[in-house]
Amino acid sequence: MFTVSTVNVNGIRAAAKKGFTEWFGQTPADVVACQEVRADLDAIPKALVEPDGWHAAHAVSEVKGRNGATLYSRSEPEATRIGFGEAEFEASGRYVEMELPGVVVASLYLPSGEVGTPRQDEKERFLDAFLPYLVELREKAAADGREVVVMGDWNIAHAEIDLKNWKGNKKNSGFLPEEREWMSRVFGEAGYVDVQRSLDPEGPGPYTWWSYRGKAFDNDSGWRIDYIAATPGLAETCSSVVVERAPSYDQRWSDHAPVTATFDWAPDS
Repeated sequence: MFTVSTVNVNGIRAAAKKGFTEWFGQTPADVVACQEVRADLDAIPKALVEPDGWHAAHAVSEVKGRNGATLYSRSEPEATRIGFGEAEFEASGRYVEMELPGVVVASLYLPSGEVGTPRQDEKERFLDAFLPYLVELREKAAADGREVVVMGDWNIAHAEIDLKNWKGNKKNSGFLPEEREWMSRVFGEAGYVDVQRSLDPEGPGPYTWWSYRGKAFDNDSGWRIDYIAATPGLAETCSSVVVERAPSYDQRWSDHAPVTATFDWAPDS
């Protein structure tokens, strides 16, 4: 068995005070990916910088209080990498990966964007650079006899079944036609599998992010933007994917929920 979990913590210091630390202490996952950590290492609780029983790798943003991606692994990594080789994003705190026995794992925090602003331009540049890297990563891992799993906040709802109010968001960042086409390329020519959809192709949802505004959480008016993307050899062994939605609004420690996937897989299988 191999279990991975991903969650956008929406600020790890705040999340730690509201329940993330307890969740992390109880998770059965072998690998945990966090995004939007939003803190320098000296500001993160020490128990979450180098947790007992875990090996950690942190991609910290050069802009204080922004972004941040982290990976925790129970197995010692053979190598770690911060960034994916694109100069603009190397110090942006958006990508970190580990080489583990038989598998490469990665935590991704893709830019959110906003139509008509430089933020959307940045997002488009990231997409243009990251897709070929995903292909390169898969090919290199295969040559080394490894599978790949890239998990995180992709900030794109791929299909209409991936957000509640899709009709009202067709012109908004996160559901633009060109962004959705990019996701189709990830799950097509790039050679990855959306493990949630491989088990639940019909939908709708399950959603992974709900705005703090209004009654979005109570009404389950959310978006599915947190994905676990795996290479086919690993994906075909996926036995379950669970969105760990909080029981109630007041028990949330992030505006995202953890997504946890279990694979009937081991490095020597």
